[in-house]
Amino acid sequence: MKLLMLGGTEFVGRAVVEAALERGWEVTVFHRGRHAPPAGVRSLLGDRTAGPDGLAALAGGSWDAVVDTWSAAPSAVRDAAGALADRVGRYAYVSSRSVYAWPPAAGLAEDGPLVAGSPDDGDVSYAEAKRGGELAAGAAFGADRTLLVRAGLILGPYENVGRLPWWLNRIARGGPVLAPGPEAAPIQYVDARDLAAWTLDAVAAGLSGPYNLVSPPGHTTMGGLLDACVRATGSDAELRWTAPEELLAAGAEPWTELPVWLPPGETYDAMHTADVSRALAAGLRCRPVAETVADTWAWLESLGGVAPQRPDRSGAGLSPEREAEVLAALAGG
Repeated sequence: MKLLMLGGTEFVGRAVVEAALERGWEVTVFHRGRHAPPAGVRSLLGDRTAGPDGLAALAGGSWDAVVDTWSAAPSAVRDAAGALADRVGRYAYVSSRSVYAWPPAAGLAEDGPLVAGSPDDGDVSYAEAKRGGELAAGAAFGADRTLLVRAGLILGPYENVGRLPWWLNRIARGGPVLAPGPEAAPIQYVDARDLAAWTLDAVAAGLSGPYNLVSPPGHTTMGGLLDACVRATGSDAELRWTAPEELLAAGAEPWTELPVWLPPGETYDAMHTADVSRALAAGLRCRPVAETVADTWAWLESLGGVAPQRPDRSGAGLSPEREAEVLAALAGG
């Protein structure tokens, strides 16, 4: 297989490239040159935000498939897909479950109502951008040649958003750790490497249409994730499990200050109760949480504990001072 990866130097794109190389695929990476691509690829430099001239490097060549993780202006997907439609077999667009109209019902499948979007949009919200990207890919390649990978929370090595790296670094420091309950609350996410493997399998099999792509219900829990962090780091951290209502009363912010965690309610239902039966039937396999956590810690240690951070995302997690404030508030002091 000949694969064109738009991006491919960070997180999900890098996982896709590495998985394709492991399969012996011929991989071309189109990127801006800000980060080195994995060894063994053909590298093309360009900037899809720079208008038609930014795609000049893609003017020649043909590929069996293209994978695109773009999450900004849908017009960039429109332009790339339009330029490639006659020379690429299939378009796999890594979208998001954010495309579902709010609030998505618990257990929502791929046929749920969607947000509005346009392939011609510029600067719009994340949800509208991803929906516009879906429409752009489909308009250029047609429904039968377009695969929409609607991912939820993505974790694993190379993460540049800061969620799992923050938990690992915090737990590695040891001491009392604010642990958001319920401990047994199921969570859904996908390891970037499992997303990559499934996407390449789906492309090779000629699949099309939308697929929710996160772990199945019951894959792990908030407790399972944080316990795995304790084991991976070898820390003496003491997880202080705290009820959601107590955390909220103390002013702790779900998701941002306490990454991955959401209290019961419509936001939790939206993020952690997806119906993924279609992807499972199409071969989705999710590695154990302990493997995702341990591999992410090994990668993080190789960087001296400092993970890369996407410039368009704010850092996640409580500062030590803020955590102390919340713990003190919970203790009544």
